Amino acid sequence: MASLPVIEMSPLFDRGDVAGRARVAGEIAQACEAHGFFYLTGHGIDLDVLSGLEVQSRRFFALPPAEKLRIDMARGGRAWRGFFPVGGELTSGVPDLKEGLYLGTDLPADHPRVMARTPLHGANLWPEALPGLRFAAEAYMAGATRAAAGLMEAVSISLGLGDDYFRDTYTGEPTVLFRIFHYPARGPGEGDWSRSWGVGEHTDYGLLTLLAQDRHGGLQVKAPGGWIEAPPIEGALVCNIGDMLERLTGGRYRSTPHRVRNVSGHDRLSFPLFFDPDFTAKMVPLPGAAIITGADDRWDGASVHDFAGTYGDYLLSKVAKVFPNLVDEALN
Repeated sequence: MASLPVIEMSPLFDRGDVAGRARVAGEIAQACEAHGFFYLTGHGIDLDVLSGLEVQSRRFFALPPAEKLRIDMARGGRAWRGFFPVGGELTSGVPDLKEGLYLGTDLPADHPRVMARTPLHGANLWPEALPGLRFAAEAYMAGATRAAAGLMEAVSISLGLGDDYFRDTYTGEPTVLFRIFHYPARGPGEGDWSRSWGVGEHTDYGLLTLLAQDRHGGLQVKAPGGWIEAPPIEGALVCNIGDMLERLTGGRYRSTPHRVRNVSGHDRLSFPLFFDPDFTAKMVPLPGAAIITGADDRWDGASVHDFAGTYGDYLLSKVAKVFPNLVDEALN
């Protein structure tokens, strides 16, 4: 595999196009079994939404550090929202060479899960100095969430479960988290970037990730023959499956390791949206899926098939390692 497949997903938005939806579902099944990664076109997100998000994000990261820290993640509490500086996020215990803004489904203070103090549920933090960022980010999140829901219908069809199985069982109230990441370019005298990772090798946690990239690239995917590049395609999104879809399908669809190395000489932006199960949903194999136990050949030596519990349990076990300095304040 030298490159990732490109899937045109627009038939998924038309329930009357049964043949088209079945064709796309088949393409997604092939990609999930072979790669765990693929490009998406026909996702319904206009280029002006993508460009507007990039413009506003660059303006945000150009703000003085003190201005960005006014919405520091420590202020987000249990909602786990806000800004973190370069080195503030860990992957496998190693600081990432990026800064970012954590966002998600924006819930009011009187929402039942907020009132119950459910972790990772609450309000987003927005910079007062840049009101346009909220408009741009929310427009993208709405489009990407709609596309992800359509993709999960195709995944459901591909597994012979009917169009709405995942919505009825796992994603009636999905966990939707969104990140805006900035990978600074390395300047003269700052060391060898070829040995520095924007994000180290990892897999995502939930069902699907939809990623928009700027033109500079840097994403790499672990294929059977080694690491391959996943360069940006204008207007296309990258989709990859996460640990819980591997868990639910009994390993039929694999959660593929990936990493980021910014060696372009330019600042890089990326915009991953995670469309994941309801926080309270129990993660058990789907009907007909093989039940696997024991460690496998995953990058971290762990096995998602040994996990038992809710998606919230799994997610919290992971994010506690990403921001260990916030765990006590945010989760207790």
